[in-house]
This record gives sequence, structure tokens and C-alpha cells, in this order.
Amino acid sequence: MEIYSTLTRSKETFETMNDNRINLFVCGPTVYDDAHIGHGRTYISFDTIKRYWEYKGYTVFYIQNITDVDDKIIKRSKETGIPAGDIAKKFEKRYIEDMAKLNVTGVNLFARATDHMGEIIDQIQRLIDKGFAYETEDGVYFGIDNFKEFGKLSNRNIEELESHREIAKTTKKNPIDFALWKKRENVDEPVWNSPWGEGRPGWHIEDTAITEYYFGPQYDVHGGGLDLIFPHHEAEITQMEAVSGKSPMVNYWLHTGFLNVSGEKMSKSLNNFITIRELLKEYDADVFRFFVLSTHYRSPIDFSKESLHQSEKSLDKIKKYYESLECEIIENATSDYAPLKIAKEEFFKSMDDDFNTPKAIAAIFGLINDSKSEIDSLADEDVSAIREFLDDVGFILGIDFVLKDTGSSDELLTLISDVRQELRNNKQYELSDKIRNQLTDLGYEISD
Repeated sequence: MEIYSTLTRSKETFETMNDNRINLFVCGPTVYDDAHIGHGRTYISFDTIKRYWEYKGYTVFYIQNITDVDDKIIKRSKETGIPAGDIAKKFEKRYIEDMAKLNVTGVNLFARATDHMGEIIDQIQRLIDKGFAYETEDGVYFGIDNFKEFGKLSNRNIEELESHREIAKTTKKNPIDFALWKKRENVDEPVWNSPWGEGRPGWHIEDTAITEYYFGPQYDVHGGGLDLIFPHHEAEITQMEAVSGKSPMVNYWLHTGFLNVSGEKMSKSLNNFITIRELLKEYDADVFRFFVLSTHYRSPIDFSKESLHQSEKSLDKIKKYYESLECEIIENATSDYAPLKIAKEEFFKSMDDDFNTPKAIAAIFGLINDSKSEIDSLADEDVSAIREFLDDVGFILGIDFVLKDTGSSDELLTLISDVRQELRNNKQYELSDKIRNQLTDLGYEISD
């Protein structure tokens, strides 16, 4: 298996640190609002990656952090009058509910920043003791000048560092040093006791404190969105490698591409901000997963109603094919059926090539196109083997290929088909073809 690492900008042969065990950390949400479809894209991708590793026999310990203390949460608290802790608890609960609806079930531990304050304070103190960090009247800062490799993940120069989620302080030794601990500014903000007075952690330090506690100073894979490479992931490397003296902190860095909406960046100001909850009022969760996985996880993805509609039709084609596989179920059926062997080879070859889900999905459609005309004549062993393969694919992609009960919809389709046949009998071919074409657009196939 080869995976692309952002650190080296190349595909590398995947090797674990500890036999068949993989330690995976993915940056989780800041819980001040409902999760949006960009979050959905990232977490569906990493859920699928974990599923594939597990299918191949790995044991995966997957951690996501929950940023439940942050400037954005405090700002929302001031706007609403609701305590910051209550806001964080509310949106953490809603986030986990949203993930469950998307069948993102692979996270083994949601680690809250506030549950690891002891580890955060300990890591900051060790950075101070080693000369990498210093205290001022308003906080504790990491001195960038003390870590010569800063910028190796993003390939950016130290001068390019922009402040992120914090305002540059005059008490810093260097304007681009970043905060590890922020001392209390207002009486109404959440604070914790520390050797440097009451305050709260900076954004970057929570991740390395959590991963060091569970994984140690070095582990296999760190993931997140492309927007987090700089400065967040860069700061993580800086903190962890400085405090531990070990490099690399992570063997493989995986980043998902941006999600745009109809060609534009998603933002509330453009009125194109879509939460997962809003999306699922109109579309099935399987359709959104299929839409996400139809694009490579590293590539940008453009969301639109048209693209969701196309994904719905494509997924429906697979589900209808799966439904047509009627046979006596044979456990661990063996088959030499050529289209199946080709599809399996292409599917797993694609997944082993940096989790190339669009090419893997294309292999499924290749199987459908090559076999649908002869399904009824295949031996039960072949049909059962196809079903078993598609069950495996469904697990890996996190999609259920079993058609939901359509009830009266089937009766309506039968009626439409009968009316269309009567039109053909009366040689009204133009209207008959129009009905057929519209049904095809809806994902239904009619053969005359």
C-alpha cells in the first residue's frame, strides 16, 4: 500500500511503527456551531480510510480531539449570554449525532481539550524548562527562533507566519511566536489554574498534549483538512519535536482537499454555508457519502444540487444491481467469473494507491456493465461471490447497498411502465421515448 504524505510531497510505502497497529489522530471540530458539509467531507474520508485499514487486518486506534475551549466559543458565549461550557457541550453532542447519521463510526475516542488540562500544562512547563518557551505578562509563548525546522511541513518561511485565532502581543519576544497559554483577560471567560496564573491553553498545544498522552511522542498518521497545514499542524510539529527531541513526530501526514459550493468558497457571508443537518433534511446520508468518495480525498470537491443528484442516480444503479443478485447464499463462495476477478483486482489496487476511491468505485460500475446482462444465467457460486464482494465494498465505503422499501413508489413505476408500453403499442414513440429518458435521468433503466 502506498499513501501520499504532505511532509514529503510524495507517495510512500505504508509501514506501521508497531506491527499491525495504527495510531491515527485527526483534528476534530471547535464546538461553537453545527458541523458543516466541509467537516462531513473530511470525516467521511478518514472514516473510510480507517475502514479499509481494518478490512486489511490492521487494528486502528483513531482519536479526534474536541476543541471545547476557544476564542470562538467565548465570543458565542458573549453574544448569547450562555456559558461557554454549555455551548461547547451542546454542539459537541450535535456534532457526534451528525457523524452517526453520516455513518462516521470509526472514531475510538473523542478527546476534549478540557479533559486534558493536566497534560497541556505539563507539556508547556517542559517546553519552558528546555528553553523553547517563555512567560510574559499576558501568557506563555513558543519562541519560533528556538526551533530551526519550523516550516518543514508547509514549505513556508518563518517570516510568512500569520497569527491565527490570536492577536499579536507586544509582550512577545518575536511577533510571530505563538501562544501556548493565555492568561485571564476578562472575569467572564473560562479559566484554569496553572503555574503562570489563571488562564486557558492556546489552540495548538491541546493536540500535541493529547497525542503524547495516548500515543507517545511519535505515531503513525495525522490527518485533517488542507487549511490546517499552516499554522496549526506546523505548530504541532514544532511543539512535539521540541519537547521530545524526537523526529519525526508523525510518519504520514494526510490532508483532505477543500470543499466549495457551486464553485465558490463556502461562507456565511455568501449565503452558501450548509450544515450537515440542513443537508440531511433533503438528501440521504448514503448519497452524500457516495458524493464525497467519488472524488479523491486530496482533491478539491465542488458541491451542488446537480452533483448530489448525479451521485444519487449512480448509487441507485449499484443498489438496483445488488438487489438483482438473487441466489442461494453460499458462505465464502469461490468464483472464477472474469468480470468479478477484474473488478476485485481493480478495486483493491485503487484503494492501495493512496485510497483512490473514485477509481475503486469505477471498478464496481465496470462489474455492473460487464455482468448485468447475464446475471440470471450465472451459477449461484458466482452470484453469491459477487454479493460477498459488494458487501465488503459496502463496509469499506460505509454505504448500505440494500434498497430501502419504496412501497407505493414501485407501484407507480409499474403504472408508468404500463402506460409507456401502451404508447409504444399505439406507435407514439416520441412520447414513449421522452418518458424513458426522464426515468433514466431519475436512475431507472428501461430496456425495450
